[in-house]
Amino acid sequence: MKRNMLFLRSFMILVLSCIAIKINLCFPNILSSLKTLPIDGHFNFEQLHHAAKDFGNRYSFLPLAVLHPNSVSDIATVVKHIWQMGPGSDLTVAARGHGHSLQGQSQAHGGIVINMKSLQGLKMKFHIGNLPYADVSGGELWINILREGLKHGLAPKSWTDYLHLTVGGTLSNAGISGQAFRHGPQISNVHQLEVVTGKGEVVTCSEKQNSDLFHGVLGGLGQFGIITRARISLEPAPEMVKWIRVLYTDFATFTRDQEELTSGESTFDYVEGFVIINRTGLLNNWRSSFNPQDPVQASKFKSDGRTLFCLELAKYFNRDETAVVNREIHSSLSQLNHIPSTLFVSEVPYIEFLDRVHISEIKLRSKGLWEVPHPWLNLLVPRSKIQTFAQQVFGNILTDTSNGPILIYPVNKSKWDNRTSVVTPDEDVFYLVAFLSSAVPSSTGTDGLDHILIQNKRILEFCEIARLGVKQYLPHYSTQGEWKAHFGSRWEVFVRRKSSYDPLAILAPGQRIFQKAVPYSQ
Repeated sequence: MKRNMLFLRSFMILVLSCIAIKINLCFPNILSSLKTLPIDGHFNFEQLHHAAKDFGNRYSFLPLAVLHPNSVSDIATVVKHIWQMGPGSDLTVAARGHGHSLQGQSQAHGGIVINMKSLQGLKMKFHIGNLPYADVSGGELWINILREGLKHGLAPKSWTDYLHLTVGGTLSNAGISGQAFRHGPQISNVHQLEVVTGKGEVVTCSEKQNSDLFHGVLGGLGQFGIITRARISLEPAPEMVKWIRVLYTDFATFTRDQEELTSGESTFDYVEGFVIINRTGLLNNWRSSFNPQDPVQASKFKSDGRTLFCLELAKYFNRDETAVVNREIHSSLSQLNHIPSTLFVSEVPYIEFLDRVHISEIKLRSKGLWEVPHPWLNLLVPRSKIQTFAQQVFGNILTDTSNGPILIYPVNKSKWDNRTSVVTPDEDVFYLVAFLSSAVPSSTGTDGLDHILIQNKRILEFCEIARLGVKQYLPHYSTQGEWKAHFGSRWEVFVRRKSSYDPLAILAPGQRIFQKAVPYSQ
């Protein structure tokens, strides 16, 4: 028995030694092969820690190298090189824009991270005409497109709440904000893409050209190709924004007004909302940016210990339209059922409104509160189940909203293209509910990471037990079985597209949908 154990132990040591030798022998070969690739940009093999973190601040996976491309050709050359290495290589590739992923999706453990912002040097091209559009790099930030577009009096139609994100990043998910009820998400406002597939092929695609790849990449979580260029639909940009907030105590009344404003022809260009639980001095905090319509009554309003629902609206206009717009707004607000004393209004330039979250970012950075864990949870909840959801989540699971904002607003499925890879609930109207929490590092209290993650788990478990038909936005799962459940009947199409455009599962390993060299089941 002892002799058998000794033999087994020696055998295991020998096997592990062989694996280690193989890895050590391969490692220099991989590095040297990358170093000899004919690219215009360069690899970084040493300063890698920046590529091993993201906005979520919860996962950290060191890559083998970071590619700083000077051209789309650089990206294609590197991906094709890894594709030609075949299934025997463990190398994977992740495109990293502004690093705003939440669970390591923009990371590649032991692989290549492509710094997409290196492509920002590729010039934006604006087409002025009846149907204006902009051709932009996949690594371009939306804020830069806005600034450049305003020089031409133009701007994209659909936004995210935070503009310091790359085009490729948001189009790989969906891109949602308060304009989505009218224009749909950002992926509904793209005419054409240039994509590098998992085979290293550079492909131009649109509704009429390579349409399967076009629709697959939009909302495709980076699984079928790296977006290197996009043609974005534009509209005339307004000069100013009337920015309005009102409060409700009754959730049913709040959602009824939201749905009324987002159906048919609305006066407003942006409709969002958020939940406030047990916040002290809420309206006083608003006074730094908004003016109360009734200062006396507003000063008497108490938010302590209450669950409140804020409706946030915006109306775009030019200065010469002020009188007409004021009448339209007054007429629309008179039909709402908010608490009258809580009407607050601000008037700001268009760019200041759209870039509003960045102002908060600057403040949080100055206090050291930006680069903390962000255990966000984003859900798409069917309209028919939103009351049930709110009753349990806002009534029982959550006790306050001090860890970060909770956004809630309806969007119309008719504005989403079901040929894309995004999965939404099976109803004509559904709600985005976003729990945008920030955790205090090393805290063991209610503001700590563990507490927030437990809350998130309770919310997801309730949705599952109550069979609400909820879908995750910016989804994150641990097993392929969970991904199959997420995609449902669309899983087969997703797998087929993976087989067509990235058969070795080289791209976007951080999503944890497919593993390289591991067969995926239909």
